[in-house]
Amino acid sequence: MSAWTSPAAIEVESRLFRALAVLRVVVLINAVGLTIYRAGNFVSPAAALVCALVMVGWTAFVVWAYAAPSRRTAALVGADLAIALGLLLVTPLVKSPAFQASVPGFWVSGALLACAIHYRWIGGLLAGVALAAADLGLRQQNDQSIYGNAFLLVIGGPVVGYMCESVQRMAMERDQAERAAARAEERARLARAVHDGVLQVLALVQRRGGELGGDAAELGRLAGEQERELRALIRGEQPGRGPAAGLAHGMVDLAAALTELETGTVTVSGPATAVEMPADRAGEIVAATRAALDNVRRHVGEDARAWVLLQAFPDHVEVSVRDEGPGIPDGRVAEAEQDGRLGIAGSIRGRILDLGGTAELITGGTGTEWELTVPRG
Repeated sequence: MSAWTSPAAIEVESRLFRALAVLRVVVLINAVGLTIYRAGNFVSPAAALVCALVMVGWTAFVVWAYAAPSRRTAALVGADLAIALGLLLVTPLVKSPAFQASVPGFWVSGALLACAIHYRWIGGLLAGVALAAADLGLRQQNDQSIYGNAFLLVIGGPVVGYMCESVQRMAMERDQAERAAARAEERARLARAVHDGVLQVLALVQRRGGELGGDAAELGRLAGEQERELRALIRGEQPGRGPAAGLAHGMVDLAAALTELETGTVTVSGPATAVEMPADRAGEIVAATRAALDNVRRHVGEDARAWVLLQAFPDHVEVSVRDEGPGIPDGRVAEAEQDGRLGIAGSIRGRILDLGGTAELITGGTGTEWELTVPRG
């Protein structure tokens, strides 16, 4: 389906043709009134009557024909322009070669605007040039007023056509945005439902399976794989979840970037929608998070479970990294700094402090948790 045959574009065109129908009636009354007033300029009263009847009959027909999108064909638009040109061309015959005012007058604007609405600026330009050329070519004398009217025909057609095209594009973009928003809302709702139910059950099965061992451990492993696949599926359905998809230049999706850290032992959770941040700030947050996970693998074990949670707020983001290890003994962090091991001081705290944020370490017998808070600006 062409973009111009989309429901939004057709609705815009229909509204414009309804407005054009009112204009056609107005210019018809003007043309018929002038024909009656200038009846003496015609070769005979019968000629004036025939021209008036043609304009009345054709106006009534096209108002009805343009009302239905299915009837707006090239044949109808072409016939509309041909009737207008025909009334211009017969003017020297039904009046005199030295005529001052054409038979249809402003009535030809109906055909001009119909071409512009249906075929946009190119249709308006071609119709305007054809009508202006016919009008100027038939006259024995052309003054400034006649040239002015011809110029309005040439410039008015493409201007109206361009405006019609612009409004149609805006309507289609709005329609696409509304559909995308509706899809995103529904997917977010499904993601929340899955996260609150299925994913939590799978995580519990994985955890309990590892604790029980034996066949239950294999079941837990399979549950963990399915949990990761389901999380990836949910994230993949969210529009704009790629690191740069749909984001402004220099911005990335922090949620998608953190998701890349997820492994069989690391679970990453975050909002269902993109969390936009400047690329440099997001990169430092990801690096600090990766450093915290490296500490889990190094000091707790390669198979140690860890959880990363991202929370987004209007002015800042919070990232927590938690494990279930034995915790860090008192004084161990200070001792490591004195020995020159700057994993915590440099890779984690240093990065976050440079961003104007805070990095809080909570540790004890039930595990260790980092809470990283960083302004979004």
